[in-house]
Amino acid sequence: MKPTYQLISPTLGELVWNADPTDELLSIQFAYLTYIQTNFSTTLLEVRQGFTRLSLVWNNSSSQQEFIQLSGTLNLITEPLPEKIWQVPVCYSFEFGQDLESFARSKSLSPEEVIQLHIQPRYRIHFFGFLPGFFYLNGLSPKLHFPRKSIPSLAVPPGSVAIGGKQTGIYPQQSPGGWHIIGRSPIPFFDRKQDPPVWAKPGEQIQFIPINPTQLENWSDEDTKTFLQ
Repeated sequence: MKPTYQLISPTLGELVWNADPTDELLSIQFAYLTYIQTNFSTTLLEVRQGFTRLSLVWNNSSSQQEFIQLSGTLNLITEPLPEKIWQVPVCYSFEFGQDLESFARSKSLSPEEVIQLHIQPRYRIHFFGFLPGFFYLNGLSPKLHFPRKSIPSLAVPPGSVAIGGKQTGIYPQQSPGGWHIIGRSPIPFFDRKQDPPVWAKPGEQIQFIPINPTQLENWSDEDTKTFLQ
């Protein structure tokens, strides 16, 4: 599964895979990331990862041309993905999932069916983006795919678990957002005081575990410490 290289500007290009996001593709991306960061650290300014592409920002055009010449000859061995599975608590109640009822109705499902479909998969973390600590997850059931809101919410609370398009995710901090909020997690997903500020890594997995409103409201720092062990 080899990528093609798309030249965007003299110092910007992308490795693009013509494939759907999968564990296999992610392991190949990791191999390319390791190779590029090891061998081009002095000429590469930035790497940005997406589900099916790696954007490369070079310090000059000759560095990019050198990589283009080399990229077609690369035959990299895929890297194994981490085995870590994080069990993330989520309260799927109408109080904390303000769009759950309307989302279920739009999908001709009951709220209980939406919840069951949402907690069944193990979601693979592919990369972080949008906001610090925002996980881009792969694995949402096609039965829950749904367009984003036409009018975004102005202030989505931190920890909100949402669905937008073919993805589900968790808002790490309060922000505007156009995804449908179906629940909330008490776990902090980004803490700049911690090192690292995000507790999970790309390649690890997320399993959502339902909790009730009382458990959410009584969640403590000690509960978080236990979760992070």
